[in-house]
Amino acid sequence: MNKIKKIFSEELGELHLKLLLARLFLILLPPFVGGRLRTLILKWVGFRIGRGTLFFNLPTLVGGGSIYERLDIGEQCLVSIDCYFDLADKITIGNRVGISPHCMLMTGNHDTNNPYNRVGELLPGQIQIGDGVWLGTRCTILPGVTIGEGAVVAAGAVVTKDVEPNALVAGVPARVIRYLQNLEKPTPVEFISLTSDTFEYR
Repeated sequence: MNKIKKIFSEELGELHLKLLLARLFLILLPPFVGGRLRTLILKWVGFRIGRGTLFFNLPTLVGGGSIYERLDIGEQCLVSIDCYFDLADKITIGNRVGISPHCMLMTGNHDTNNPYNRVGELLPGQIQIGDGVWLGTRCTILPGVTIGEGAVVAAGAVVTKDVEPNALVAGVPARVIRYLQNLEKPTPVEFISLTSDTFEYR
């Protein structure tokens, strides 16, 4: 009996019923439609998500145990389609972060010391994404990486180590291409008038 329980526990350990219900509820909603609704549903499920954050479709969220405590997303973020969040460890995403299509955030690694089984013991590592970061299409962030505020990760890059603030990184493995201008917080724009084809500001 204990063996059967163990098998069921192992086989169903990553079945998260509330998340499954959320997916069923949103299954008919096409990408880029209902971004606020997806956010509300994910918050109801138990994830911490800040005000103004939008999901263009639901990311794939995987991991054993209480994954709801391992994803923390700030305010005014945009998460595009077909992203993959591996929640073997915590993923913390700051404010105003743009996550492009097909991005992968991988917190799970494995012990490779045994030559008979290079996919050894799970060795998770947290990922932290700073405020204002842009993750380009199909980039991959590996376990234990911190991406500094204002950094940009180019499309297709594989980030294996920490990225400094305001750095543009690209390549496999990702390396610094250049440093971006560090602007202060923008001054609020005062709206004056609106016609049918122009916006006028001062």
